[in-house]
Amino acid sequence: MTRATILAASRYRRMPWKNGGGETVEIAISPAGSALSDFDWRISMATVATDGPFSIFPGIDRTLSILDGEGMSLEIGGSAPVALTQTSAPLAFPADVPVSATLKSGPITDLNVMTRRGGMGHQVERLVVDGELKFSGAADTLLVFCHRGTLKVAWTDGQASLGEGDTVLLQDATGTPLEIDGQAVCYVITIDAA
Repeated sequence: MTRATILAASRYRRMPWKNGGGETVEIAISPAGSALSDFDWRISMATVATDGPFSIFPGIDRTLSILDGEGMSLEIGGSAPVALTQTSAPLAFPADVPVSATLKSGPITDLNVMTRRGGMGHQVERLVVDGELKFSGAADTLLVFCHRGTLKVAWTDGQASLGEGDTVLLQDATGTPLEIDGQAVCYVITIDAA
């Protein structure tokens, strides 16, 4: 049976960046209460206010999406810069290579999804919801993060109403179909054992 947890935006944990350069708002981490050195997966938001390097997370894969602001360019492992905006697809890259950010025009807020390489894998999909969408949950762990607007999320044995910034976490969700209804921008995050 699918286990559901509603994560209210007002209850998210705030903590300093690993490199001390800003603040992270932690949405969810597994196992619960893990340190940055030993999580299996972690979902968070961060405000980037200045150009500069990202923290290095050994053995971690990361996907980044722009939630607010004009966007930024990322130089990942010395490759050509990749421009990211609020309408860009989520960008996946290894979190243990040097990454440098250059802001386009002022601060941005991003959504970070991280999983431990070799043990876990993840995918992030940005959805613009205008009415009802059906989504077949193919992962053991599935999260729906409501960025803007409001959503109703229904699954086989339950439902949740999400306001702006709220998240629903579904565990043991493999094969669970979802119905997402409302007017919103949301992110559907799936996490599986590798």
